[in-house]
Amino acid sequence: MDKPVKHRLFFGLDLPESVKQQLLSIQRPLAGARWQRADQLHLTLAFLGSVEEQHLPVLREVVRNLPVLPFDLAISGVGCFGKPDRPKNLWAGVRPVQKLEELQAGLNQRLASVGFAQEKRSFQPHVTLCRFKKEAGSVAELLQDYDELLIEPFQVDRFALFESVQGERGSVYHVVETYPLSGAR
Repeated sequence: MDKPVKHRLFFGLDLPESVKQQLLSIQRPLAGARWQRADQLHLTLAFLGSVEEQHLPVLREVVRNLPVLPFDLAISGVGCFGKPDRPKNLWAGVRPVQKLEELQAGLNQRLASVGFAQEKRSFQPHVTLCRFKKEAGSVAELLQDYDELLIEPFQVDRFALFESVQGERGSVYHVVETYPLSGAR
């Protein structure tokens, strides 16, 4: 019997190229840092993990027409998961988060209605800038330098279903489908 084909999937926001370039300018040599490439920068709304291909049609249909209007979002500040002297990830924050949380909650509600488990962790919207190996160096100075980072707002008028494929240089993300925000019910 053949193994079912599985896809590693998540819903998220693709970022404008100008925002990606400004985020890339933060990069500097840091011990243990694996910086994200421009094509890896995104904001995750809902991570699904491995999904069997047979579930894709239902998944793609259930998230259409979320009743959320387009909204503006800005990259704001830089932080880390873990302690600054032993970080796990370095990230850029976003603001305001209210409309983003509304989008994420609506998406999760739709996904739960067709049997997709929701993450147990609370939603902390961010754009991962780099991941660290065990021998991570301190990011305290970088956090201080970019504490007040503010990148001009951009309009969020769609979200996307992404597939994550492991490549030689880390994960490669492909947009499977985009979903416009129209506010229509």
